[in-house]
Amino acid sequence: MVMGQARFGTVQDLLQAYPMARYDIGKAEADKPSLDFLQEAADAGNWHQAVSFCAYLLPRRVAVAWGCRSLRRMFDHFDADDSRSLNFAETWVHQSDEQSRNKALAVGNANDPEQPATWLALAAGWSGGSVVPAEFAPVEAKPDQAARAVRAAVLIGLCRLSRDSRDRIMTTCLKDGIQLARGEPRPPR
Repeated sequence: MVMGQARFGTVQDLLQAYPMARYDIGKAEADKPSLDFLQEAADAGNWHQAVSFCAYLLPRRVAVAWGCRSLRRMFDHFDADDSRSLNFAETWVHQSDEQSRNKALAVGNANDPEQPATWLALAAGWSGGSVVPAEFAPVEAKPDQAARAVRAAVLIGLCRLSRDSRDRIMTTCLKDGIQLARGEPRPPR
């Protein structure tokens, strides 16, 4: 399944759609093509900027998939709660219906916010629709909420990587994100 394609041709296009992204992404040439900007940030090892830009650049479902793939590259083992968060986020990626979204949201809200997988479940839950339980009046997710949650998940994971593996793993994660943005086929994990 090809899940990608960059949604924004230039950095400026992305910043117009998501004004708050400028605080996450930092300094950027507005007229630079999006994929060039992302590639340059990744090549420079500017992980914060590259992760942030990639999370906003990808469509929500693709961004959640990329976040899940990235965490699985970063860590070999997950505790039961993290596994559950990842599984619900991945279920939503493959079956993005309201029931899957609501389950991911419930798990994300119940799990530890200091764990990166929790943020991926929240990203799936915040991908659209109401972000509060059904017994309350609906509250729509903000347009950038899913991207910010994917960004948080990957950056929390990044902070937990050992110094000797950080660059190798992040290079692979960003290469995957760039391939997803281009709509290129990619190898599993």
